[in-house]
Amino acid sequence: MAKLTKNQRLAAEKIEAGKVYTIAEAAALVKEITTTKFDASVDIDVRLGVDPRKANQMVRGVASLPNGTGKVVRVLALCTADQEAAAKEAGADYVGLDEYIEKIKGGWTDVDVIITMPQIMGKIGALGRILGPRGLMPNPKSGTVTMDVAKAVKEVKQGKIDFKVDKFGILHTSIGKVSFTADQIAENAREFIDTVIKLKPAVAKGEYIKSIYLSSTMSQGIKVDPKSF
Repeated sequence: MAKLTKNQRLAAEKIEAGKVYTIAEAAALVKEITTTKFDASVDIDVRLGVDPRKANQMVRGVASLPNGTGKVVRVLALCTADQEAAAKEAGADYVGLDEYIEKIKGGWTDVDVIITMPQIMGKIGALGRILGPRGLMPNPKSGTVTMDVAKAVKEVKQGKIDFKVDKFGILHTSIGKVSFTADQIAENAREFIDTVIKLKPAVAKGEYIKSIYLSSTMSQGIKVDPKSF
């Protein structure tokens, strides 16, 4: 087992063994125990009482974080010419169509989100092998395939996140940065959990939210009481 540094040991001592924290307490504590020199991301992990192998228990959705993510999100808008000006005004970093499709075919994927229109999906389908493994394939369920490209671009830039339960029944996403105030972190966490609760599959029985942990890059996880939301 790797030896803990002095800062890591001091941080670990601030987390009481066996204690379950409220989201307000956890948001303040995650700032205290983070010792990285860079502005670390704040992550939330939620274990759900679902079987993601069954299609009717898959939990996937989008949440608009009130305080944003704190990250610079590079957006590519693949759209028709009549939507290009609006997409640029909304904040898209790259706007176009055929020229970017050719760039992607050549291996270019220096973006975080791709937003497009339903009528263009036929052209983009051939890029599945490149975009799919990188999580960049536009999807109507995540709001990245839409007739209102400008609106979708603006929402992503303001803090809209896309999340999906993994094969173990766990949701993992970033909800901010350590430089956020504790209140901002807690607000983002509440919005995320509220969204997850609304997405509860009708067939899911028993305890839906089994556990919640808050952490930052390279920090320990802090167990959060689901009832504090």
